[in-house]
Amino acid sequence: MATHIRAGEITAKRVPGTGLRFELKLTAYFDIVNGQGAAEQQTTATFTIGNTRSTGNPTILIAPRILPIVNIGNNTTQNVYIIEYTFPAGGEYRVSFEEDNRNNNVLNIGPPPTQYLNFYVSTTLEINASLGLNQTPVLLNAPVDLAAVGQRYIHNPGAFDADGDSLAYRLFVPQRSGVNGAGINLQYVHPNQIGAPGQTEAGASPATFSMDNITGDLIWDAPVTRGFYNVAFIVEEWRDGIPIGQIVRDMQIIVEDARNDRPLMDPLPDICVEAGTLINQQVRATDKNGDRLTLTSTGGVYQSTLISPALASFTVPQQGSQAAVTGQFVWQTSCNHIRLEPYDVLFKVEDSPGSGVPNPSLFRKLVDMTTLNISVYGPKPTNLRGVAATDPAGIAYRLTWDAYKCQVAGAKIVIYRREGCFDIPEDVCLTGIPAGSGYQEIGRTDANQTTFLDNNNGEGLRPAVSYSYRIVVEFPRPGANINEPGSLIGGGESLASEEFCLNLPLMMPVITNVTVDSTSETNGVISVRWIRPEAAAGLPAQYRLFRAVGQNGTSFTQLATINTNLTAGAPDTFFVDRALNTLVNAYNYKLEYWVTQAGQLVKMDETETASSVRLEQGAAEPASIRLSWSALVPWDNANRIHRVYREDKTRPGTFNRIADVSVQGTQTFTFTDDGSDKYAADGTVNITIQPDSTYCYKVETVGSYNNSQIRPSVLYNFSQILCVSSSDTTKPCPPVLEIDLLDCATLQPDAFCDQLGLTNNLSWTYPQQSEGKDCDPNVAAYKVYFARYEGDTPALIATVTTPPVPLATTFAHQGLTSFAGCYYVTAVNRFGAESAPSNTVCKENCPMFVLPNVFTPNGDSKNDIFQPYECPSFVVSMEFRVFNRWGAQVFDTKDVNINWNGKTNAGKDVSAGQYYYEAKVVFESSQRNPKPTIIKGWVQLLR
Repeated sequence: MATHIRAGEITAKRVPGTGLRFELKLTAYFDIVNGQGAAEQQTTATFTIGNTRSTGNPTILIAPRILPIVNIGNNTTQNVYIIEYTFPAGGEYRVSFEEDNRNNNVLNIGPPPTQYLNFYVSTTLEINASLGLNQTPVLLNAPVDLAAVGQRYIHNPGAFDADGDSLAYRLFVPQRSGVNGAGINLQYVHPNQIGAPGQTEAGASPATFSMDNITGDLIWDAPVTRGFYNVAFIVEEWRDGIPIGQIVRDMQIIVEDARNDRPLMDPLPDICVEAGTLINQQVRATDKNGDRLTLTSTGGVYQSTLISPALASFTVPQQGSQAAVTGQFVWQTSCNHIRLEPYDVLFKVEDSPGSGVPNPSLFRKLVDMTTLNISVYGPKPTNLRGVAATDPAGIAYRLTWDAYKCQVAGAKIVIYRREGCFDIPEDVCLTGIPAGSGYQEIGRTDANQTTFLDNNNGEGLRPAVSYSYRIVVEFPRPGANINEPGSLIGGGESLASEEFCLNLPLMMPVITNVTVDSTSETNGVISVRWIRPEAAAGLPAQYRLFRAVGQNGTSFTQLATINTNLTAGAPDTFFVDRALNTLVNAYNYKLEYWVTQAGQLVKMDETETASSVRLEQGAAEPASIRLSWSALVPWDNANRIHRVYREDKTRPGTFNRIADVSVQGTQTFTFTDDGSDKYAADGTVNITIQPDSTYCYKVETVGSYNNSQIRPSVLYNFSQILCVSSSDTTKPCPPVLEIDLLDCATLQPDAFCDQLGLTNNLSWTYPQQSEGKDCDPNVAAYKVYFARYEGDTPALIATVTTPPVPLATTFAHQGLTSFAGCYYVTAVNRFGAESAPSNTVCKENCPMFVLPNVFTPNGDSKNDIFQPYECPSFVVSMEFRVFNRWGAQVFDTKDVNINWNGKTNAGKDVSAGQYYYEAKVVFESSQRNPKPTIIKGWVQLLR
């Protein structure tokens, strides 16, 4: 039967309440110029149903045509054939249709004549009860349009998936029918190869033909030869990273010589709206020839069979106006419209001859189209709060929030927590919790609940930690059975709530002051203060204070044991450390806290270390003195006003405040004294800096923990007194630096598994000469600088001073989690003049990431999980994907330990066999943006 078929596709949807029964639908487009009689006689269509391997005996179904027959223009009718069918069991099926004949004179398929080639399309269905009432996408834009020689052509199928599944597109070769419902490729070339090379509408060569994998835009820029062309493409349906079906559309493009220019749609930006928003979007098209314009729109948002009410509307008040036309898209969104994938709304403009056009019968209508992508997200949960709760697990908190706006059946409120308050970016198109923000899911509850108890899964929360909480609402896919597994996969989510940051009681003491009271080589004094923890008074407790030499010294010696019963106001939260060399050294302190448990003193924890403030002379300048200072402390000294004092020579021992210095980061802790007194409140003492005179200074830092529980909130600490001269303008020579590099080839996969902290060992030599000049031998200190990433500005991490004597030329950078980073060292003379940096040395990690080639997820607790051997070292992030032997993805994760249990992401067991994986791993490096390492391999899954 010569039907002269131009185009078509097969779609399917599951019939509710009928098990595995599906409605199958062929939409075919017939040429009514060359085959009107045959088209009218095509009252039925034959479906062939079988497996995708083309084995066994396929099922043959005869589907009736559903009236009316619609004339869509371009000498083409749309014909619909529908039949229901119950599949015998789950599995992967192919539904196909073939019919003689295509229309004649199609230029890019063969062998000719094309009227003797049959037309064939197929659709692949994954029949699986766990997929619920699944349906294929529907293609709402007709596949027959006119194109013009020399003008860009665009087609979009207007695919819409009512289930909210993800869609992907790719070009395919048109086919004819084979055995048992299979297809056989025709002779085919892309349309741009006819008349090649051709050129684009803008004049570039060659002409191009492509399809956007994400949007589905099929663009031919631009046709060269008039005639008929057939192309095919596949619309894939994905859920949770697994393909669950695909549609083949075979379509026809009719290229004409057109004397008019195509109309143009104004581009539309993607929009993101909160559910409940009324969308009012103006849509405009123009035609430079002044032709009449017809503006139309298609999309699932207009059809009650595809979305829940309310439906969208599109009105064009001046339809058919010349040169320009404007339409109004209106959609009242609701909570039932929330989903992960955007809603695509297609707008299409077609021109026609305007009044006064000569020979209107020769006019060839041309089109342009654009797509509006609308993302609908859930409203942000509001008023998240937390209060302490009594719980057998220990420290626990009861979270509460307002009743949620969108009470969608099956929706879940997901609770996230991290340590420390943290801001996340705010963007209406950024739903959920951003990756890398440090939040972890700790629980979930139904969307109609307004409370959650966090007791750390029965283990109790850690003391003295500020926890940050946020909640997000996840929604099921539209139309999903909420009682089936995976109903939330592909569903939408809300914006994250505002943060609730919970300041837990201070269960530990906190050091607040390390201030230098006296500067001396032998009788220096430093006062150390702390605040007592929030605990009931009465039970015996104990503070143990430790000291190390150097700002980042780690060789601690116990100084004092202070017994306490935590009585408020008792003089047990300070210690005066005497007989120190504060002239040469800075000092580092920490405090251990011991409590009574079962009648015994037990160490509860220790504080972070806090150093004294160290003042040093900067690079010498004539008639002025540069000062710089530093302190390695747990509180924040940045973004404050620090105070600089200078000794009044007319009153020895009396220091006059000469400047308030506004500081930001530690690199700004500097001041240059030109002799003027910039602080008048305590009297003005201006001087002239003389090169042969000595001047004494001290600095008072001002800082805070920025924590309302710690009082005093503002912390003041003095440096030692530094006496310097401006006369020394000779800088020391830069040292020559080395670092202990790793030999990765000799290391085993478990080389770093049991190490609690890593160490980089630096060593350097101080030269006698540099660039032909003698070097100053009077080096008083070395400064060690470190940058985590190559190219960043290194920051001071240590100052090496005496003791010991002679001055050490080594430094161990301890307590690291990564070897990666870059260092340089400078030398400092007795006047505080600092050398130029040494050579920079950088060190890289030896990434350790080894995967097994077999695992047995059979539930015997032996080798049930596929994960890296030993401990994967220095892994920042990973994208891991598993494919079956046909190349279909079955599992993916971003967990650096992988932890694959042999199931798909939807929780379905995969069969035993060989699987292939690809791991895109980013390892810690001295490069800020290291390139991912691609690791490919295979694993045998045994059951």
